[in-house]
Amino acid sequence: MIGLFRENTRIAIDSIRGQVLRTALTVLIIMIGITFLVGILTLTKALENNLFGNFASMGANTFSINRYDFSAQINRNNVEQKVNPIISYPQAKAFKDKFDFPFTTTSLSFTAATGIEVKHQGDKTDPEINIVGVDENFCPNKGLEVVKGRNFNSFDVSNNNYVCILGSDFEKGLFKDKNPLDKIISIRGAKFKVIGVLKEKGSTFGNSQDLRVLIPNQIARSIFSAPNINYDLNVKVNNEALLDEAVDDATLTMRLIRKLNPIQKNDFGIERSDDLIQTLGSNLAVINLVAVIIGAITVFGSTIALMNIMLVSVSERTREIGIRKSLGAKRSTIAWQFFTETFIISQMGGFLGIIFGIILGTIIAVFAGFSFVIPWLAMFAAFITTLIVTIISGLYPAIKASKLDPVEALRYE
Repeated sequence: MIGLFRENTRIAIDSIRGQVLRTALTVLIIMIGITFLVGILTLTKALENNLFGNFASMGANTFSINRYDFSAQINRNNVEQKVNPIISYPQAKAFKDKFDFPFTTTSLSFTAATGIEVKHQGDKTDPEINIVGVDENFCPNKGLEVVKGRNFNSFDVSNNNYVCILGSDFEKGLFKDKNPLDKIISIRGAKFKVIGVLKEKGSTFGNSQDLRVLIPNQIARSIFSAPNINYDLNVKVNNEALLDEAVDDATLTMRLIRKLNPIQKNDFGIERSDDLIQTLGSNLAVINLVAVIIGAITVFGSTIALMNIMLVSVSERTREIGIRKSLGAKRSTIAWQFFTETFIISQMGGFLGIIFGIILGTIIAVFAGFSFVIPWLAMFAAFITTLIVTIISGLYPAIKASKLDPVEALRYE
């Protein structure tokens, strides 16, 4: 059996060498279909890991109150988006003071400025730093880990201490080869003492989450004054079983603060971390399905092309088949010869498609700021796809070749 397989493989390779251009075009068609399939699956897997990792770090027992409902915006279908009023500081402060649901902690924060330059002694960063005003609950509620130093405490926030926590990129840039703790940085002329450094979070859609400085809310408001600043509220429920009740109570509290009457719809959004994960998961599943369908259409075209080249090969080698049969070759031997040739061509296209697909998906993922993941699912899907292509494309030509009458085949010119 092994000897027969080796002989069929040798004959198949010789046949492929004899029709290089035709084989190359067929391999190219298969490769394009597999490349697209593997590339999209690699990219979506990287996107899934990146987004799910960010939300999972927050835990499934948190929710936030924002100006808009992010999950609703994802799922809306050409529905006109209502313009909600901003969540002002008095409203955010009132919510934090009034919301006293058991086993919960509330953080109040806002993006004070973007594209800011930060200085330390004679060095300075590029104008790409985000300044975030926070309180002592911001890091725990957002799933941010302070790996060096400490987090803010209530004394820092209530006494407006000029202290800050840095993103991890500062250790690679402004404080390269230095310990940033207890160092003094300058932001818009204000001096801040570094008390902590955050764990690396990476990038989302090319925006680094590690190029930011956290400072107490009131100091941020005094340095960065701008009209219509929108404030964010994030609530962590320490008892996950009370999450639904906490969300309902928070909704009622915010409606009272916004002075909405009973028949008015919410003019704010409440986003639960578990809902966002499910929403993102369903949307990524749709993207994967579309990628598979488009890839399948391309592969179907390559299947037809491969079957065509094998049928042509059978016609061109009819006399050869007659000679082999007259010398005692069995029908199964002839069938396996042509099936082996189909298998080699499809596997060449599949192998090249997997390589180029991984490269394509990885390049796009890197430019988008996602971390690389090994696309096991994509490679498995590509292997199964090429196997199906082999069976569909090779079975009929192989059977046709095996059924040729040796006498008629010898007469073929």
